Amino acid sequence: MPTLNYGTTDIDYVIHRQARTDLKISVTLVDGVEVYAPESLDESTINRHLQKKASWIQRKIHSLKQVETKVTPYEFISGEKLPHLGRYYRLKVHRDHIPECHLRFFQGRFIAEVPIDMTQDEISQTLKRQLTQWYRKQAANQLHKRAAYFQSFMDVTPSSIQIRTQHKRWGTCTPDGDIYINWRLIMAPAAVFDYVIVHELAHLTIQDHSQAFWKTVKSILPNYENQKEWLRMNGMKLHCI
Repeated sequence: MPTLNYGTTDIDYVIHRQARTDLKISVTLVDGVEVYAPESLDESTINRHLQKKASWIQRKIHSLKQVETKVTPYEFISGEKLPHLGRYYRLKVHRDHIPECHLRFFQGRFIAEVPIDMTQDEISQTLKRQLTQWYRKQAANQLHKRAAYFQSFMDVTPSSIQIRTQHKRWGTCTPDGDIYINWRLIMAPAAVFDYVIVHELAHLTIQDHSQAFWKTVKSILPNYENQKEWLRMNGMKLHCI
C-alpha cells in the first residue's frame, strides 16, 4: 500500500485506476484514503498532487475521528424506537396465532404482528426485511415529491431519479444525468433529505465541488451547512438496519 508522508505523519492510501480524465481523492470512515486516477497517470504525478492536498487530507481524517462510529442494530422488540424523517416512533410487537409476520405504521407507531411460535431471531430478521421495504417505499415517495419541488425553481431535469442502496454515498449524480439517493436518508430529518437532493440536482449543472457549486446549493438552502454537518456527525447511525 503506498504511503503519503506529511511532516511526521504517514498516510496510507489506495489507488484505483479508472477510465477518467481527472484525479479524485476520497476520505471516508469505511475505506480511509482512496485515490481515483486516470489509467495513464504516473505515480509520481499522483504523489505530487497528494502532497498539495496533504493538509486537506489530514484535516478530513481528523474530522472523521470525531464522528460516532458505533452502530447498535435494532432488536425489534416492544418499546424500541424506530426513526422516520428525524423523529422516533415506538414499536409494539404482538404475538398471535398467525402464519407470518406483518409490520405496519399506524397512528404514530410501528405495529408488528408475529407468529406466537417464532423465535426472536426469526422475528428480527423478518421485521428488518419488512422495515427496509417500508423505508424504501417511503423514501421513493419523499424523493419524487421533494425533487419535483426543487426542480421547479432550479431549472434542471435529471435523466432519472431513484432510490438505491449505497454503502458509501448519500447521493450520486452520474455524467448521464441520472440521480441516485440512498434510501437510508428517510431515517434522517427531512431537511437533511432535502439537502442531499439539492446537492445532487446542483451537480447537473456544476459537476465539481467548486465555490460556484456551493453558492448554488446555498442559494436554494441558505442553511445547508447545518444539514451537511448533521450527516457528518450522525450519518453512521443511519446504518442501524
